[in-house]
Amino acid sequence: MTDPVAIGALPDGRRVRAVTLDNGRLRVTVWDHGARLHDVRMAGHGFSLVLGGREPEVYGSLLSTFGAIIGPVANRIRNARFEIDGTVYQVEAGTNGHCLHSESAGLHGKIWEIAEILPDAVTLALDLPHGEGGFPGNRHVRARYALDGATLRLDLSATTDRATPMGLTHHPYWTMQDPESWGGQTLWIDAAHYLPVDDETIPTGEIAPVGDTGYDFRTPRWLDPDTVPPLDHNFCLAQAPRNLTPCLRLTGPETGLTLEIATTAPGLQVFDMRPFSIEDEPTLHGHPYPAGAALAMEPQMWPDALGRSDWPGIVLRPGDTWRLAAEYRLTAGDQVR
Repeated sequence: MTDPVAIGALPDGRRVRAVTLDNGRLRVTVWDHGARLHDVRMAGHGFSLVLGGREPEVYGSLLSTFGAIIGPVANRIRNARFEIDGTVYQVEAGTNGHCLHSESAGLHGKIWEIAEILPDAVTLALDLPHGEGGFPGNRHVRARYALDGATLRLDLSATTDRATPMGLTHHPYWTMQDPESWGGQTLWIDAAHYLPVDDETIPTGEIAPVGDTGYDFRTPRWLDPDTVPPLDHNFCLAQAPRNLTPCLRLTGPETGLTLEIATTAPGLQVFDMRPFSIEDEPTLHGHPYPAGAALAMEPQMWPDALGRSDWPGIVLRPGDTWRLAAEYRLTAGDQVR
C-alpha cells in the first residue's frame, strides 16, 4: 500500500493521483481519474496485463475509457431517450443520436474521491447531481478494488434519491501476452446466448443462441482474427444478477498466464478493439497498440435495457442499493501466484 501519489495533470489542468496496492503476487495501480485500473503486474512477468497510457495527459478520446469505471449507464441507450414511471428523459446524444457510456456525464472522465486506503484495498467515491447529462437523481457511487493473493476483486455500488437508471461496468483492456494482437490466445465464455446488434451497434432486441455462430465460445477457442467475427456484443450470462459465477477465461499459451473473470452481473460485453489503434501516445508497453491489440471484457447489465421489460432491469430506486461484483483471478501455469 502507498499513500496517494500525484502523477500529473489532464489536458484541462485537473490533477491526477494514483494508489498502488502490492501483495508480492499482484501489483495494481488505480487512478482517481475515472477510478481507473491503470496497471496490473503479476510477479515474474514483466508487462502490464491491461493496456494504458503512461501519463494522464494522454487520456484523450481514444484512451478515455481504458481501465475506467463506466456509468451511470454503460454501453448504449437507443436514441438517448428513456422513460421511468411515465416521465420521459432525454440524455446527451453522441454518434448516430444514441448515448454511449453516458457521454460527457460519464464517470470515466471524473476525478473521484479516494475515500479509504487499506493495506490490500482502495475505495473511491463520487457524487452525481440530479440532472447531470439528463439523468435523474442525486446519486452516490463507490468502487472498491481489493487484492487477495493473485485475485483482484472489484465491488461497485450506487444509491439514489429518486428513480434513475443505473448500470455501471469496468472497462479494462486485458491481455495475457505482449499486446501486438489478441490473436493466439484462447477464450472461453460461459454464455449460450448473445445480443445481435444493428449497423449502429444497438441491440436488435433478439436474444440469439450462440450455437452455429462465430459467437460460440462455450468450448475454449483459439483466437484467430481471420476467423473470429467482429466483437462488440453482450453475452447473456443470466436473466438477472446472481451470485458470483465464473464466466470467462482468457489464456496466453506462450506466457502461461490465464485470466478468469467471475461476476454477479447478468451480462458481459466483449469488445475486440478492431476499430482503432493507439499510435501516437506513450503506452505502458513501450510501443503503439495496433487495432485489435487486446480485448475489453466488461461485466455489465444488458445494453439498451431501458424499455425492454423482458431484459434484466436497470432502474434503481430510493432506499435500494445497486451492486455489481467482479473478480479477476490470475494464474501462471498450474500455479496461483
